[in-house]
Amino acid sequence: MTDRSEGDREKKAGSVEEIYRKPGKSDRVQALLDFYSNLGPDDFASEAERLENLPFNERILASVILFGKWAEVDPRAAMGFTDTMGFAGVFVRPTVLQGWASNDPVNAAKYYTENSAQFAMMNMMGGGGGGRRGGMGAQGPGEIIAGEWAKQDPDAALAWATGLKTNSGQALTAVISEVAKSDPKKAAVMAAGMSEESQGGAYGTIAREWGTRNFAEAEAWANGLPAAQRSAALASAIEGLAQSSPELAAAKIDQIKDVEALRNAVPSVAKNYAREDPRGSMEWLDGIDNDGAKQDSMREVMPIWAAKDSGAALEFIRKQSSPAVKDSAAEAYVWSSRTSPPAEMVEVAGMIADEGTRGRTTGIVAARWMQEDKPAATEFINGSSVIPADMKQRLLEGKGIWGGGRR
Repeated sequence: MTDRSEGDREKKAGSVEEIYRKPGKSDRVQALLDFYSNLGPDDFASEAERLENLPFNERILASVILFGKWAEVDPRAAMGFTDTMGFAGVFVRPTVLQGWASNDPVNAAKYYTENSAQFAMMNMMGGGGGGRRGGMGAQGPGEIIAGEWAKQDPDAALAWATGLKTNSGQALTAVISEVAKSDPKKAAVMAAGMSEESQGGAYGTIAREWGTRNFAEAEAWANGLPAAQRSAALASAIEGLAQSSPELAAAKIDQIKDVEALRNAVPSVAKNYAREDPRGSMEWLDGIDNDGAKQDSMREVMPIWAAKDSGAALEFIRKQSSPAVKDSAAEAYVWSSRTSPPAEMVEVAGMIADEGTRGRTTGIVAARWMQEDKPAATEFINGSSVIPADMKQRLLEGKGIWGGGRR
């Protein structure tokens, strides 16, 4: 029997298109890695141009691998190419920067500080990581470089991040986050020397990592912090605990006295709790005296509830007295449910108090109904006074709820 890896090496793919005709996702990933690893420095640009011919989902995977490898071979050329990609370059630039920083953080940092205007959009989109409300979840350029540098030389990374003129706090937090993964006590010592303005994010990162490893230690450390930072750090430690012991984390939530810290922690705890015990998490969340926390939790828990116990999920929605919580729960249910009949979905959408949200959500129900029973859905759409007129027209013309048609 011939070893599969040897057979693969004998039949190298000649193009990305050929690779995507292979069966098996993992085999395709390995083939892409092999293909791009064998390119010469002058071959990357032409291969990058060919990515435009791929379907979107295939293009994303190939782009990450190609630009990550190009950044290791010739990072300046790779970065220069992103300037020719239009708006798509904004989304590729982080991949190039991370590939560069993983190999050569010193020169990646130098390039960033000398060409900061090139990363303005990344700086606007960054700083929302860690699951905090209000961010886009993306890392900024300083965070990317500092995090990669910290894997190799945390002290040098910390010194560089401290000297940044823009988003220094986010870069410092990236360093602390990396150190905290292996040594939260050391990370805590490093964070103690930071400015008070930068400490908040760093302490939250430390507490979350520490809470996953040893909650008792994390709790004791958080309770020893100054009053202004204590609640947020404790909330983060409880989020970390929720990853392994969600029911215990839920029982600890009352220790958080700050309203904003509570609102940040509850959705993460609720999501982890829902995975283990849907009904238990519903009862717990229903007892939380913070409507904002409940509202923010719906996008996290409702997909789990709807899949595991749709009847209980519907009952939860019906009994909510806060319009904001009920609206959020009902909208999340409509987006999440895959088995509810159209009539039930229409009923759920009708529970939404906000007129605009109710109309859009009813349109989502109608779009799905069109795929299952076009005549019945068409009759419903024509008779609906809730769905916005422009959405109605798109649905009846088969264009989908957002218009469709464009790549």
